[in-house]
Amino acid sequence: MSINIFKVDYADTQQGKDLSYLLNSYALDPMGGGKALAPFVRDNLAVELSKLAHAWSVICYVDEKPAGLINCFEGFSTFKCKRLLNIHDIMVHPDFRGRSISQLMLVKVEEIAVQRGCCKLTLEVLQGNTVAQNAYLKFGFSGYELDPELGQAMFWEKQLTDIN
Repeated sequence: MSINIFKVDYADTQQGKDLSYLLNSYALDPMGGGKALAPFVRDNLAVELSKLAHAWSVICYVDEKPAGLINCFEGFSTFKCKRLLNIHDIMVHPDFRGRSISQLMLVKVEEIAVQRGCCKLTLEVLQGNTVAQNAYLKFGFSGYELDPELGQAMFWEKQLTDIN
């Protein structure tokens, strides 16, 4: 079994197709909402990501088949006055789960983040996604809190537009 992990070249047509394929597989999963990506998203994802200087992705191929994906966006920690990296999407295709692919991809993400001067990695995870939580804990992630009496940070959203 051959496993290859590298940073996505958004200009590479095949990698762009694989990126959309993997993200759509994630969207179809209950942990991704259970609904396919809109055709516009599938057709334009790599092009639109390429326009963002702070965006990059890591892709995994197993025996030359797309197996996993992490989409990343750099931000800024005002408390540390340094870049930070938010892992926005992380997924392993169902056909390739149970092979530590998420851990291997996270190693690559961390290497790139350190090279880019990031002070921390952040991500969000659903309360019911215990498999992902265990993978993130294994890699060294933990809940975020400034003061235990005030509790852990919560991730909230407000939808502005619906692209579907």
